[in-house]
Amino acid sequence: MAGSLGDLGGLLRQAQKMQRQVAELQEELNQRTFEGSAGGGAVTAKVSGARQILEIKIQPEVVNPEEVDLLEDLVSGAVREALRKAEESTQAEMQKVTGGMGLPGLM
Repeated sequence: MAGSLGDLGGLLRQAQKMQRQVAELQEELNQRTFEGSAGGGAVTAKVSGARQILEIKIQPEVVNPEEVDLLEDLVSGAVREALRKAEESTQAEMQKVTGGMGLPGLM
């Protein structure tokens, strides 16, 4: 029984170490920026790893008052792409730290 308690202590230390690594990685990822574009680069969006919109750029040639719906679609598409890139990067980096284990509360 004493051996199993030692194993449990080691497992707990390992889990705590992983939790610290995940917290550090989350902070690092929150500082990164991700860019998405739509319309061949006519609209670009930058988001943070914390999923906050940082910047939206629109090329002047796509600003047509008669096609506002097209511009709205381009902006939405660029933001979605940037957010998708942020999510994919976060998942890939977290998987490296957790070894693919889906640990509740760590992501």
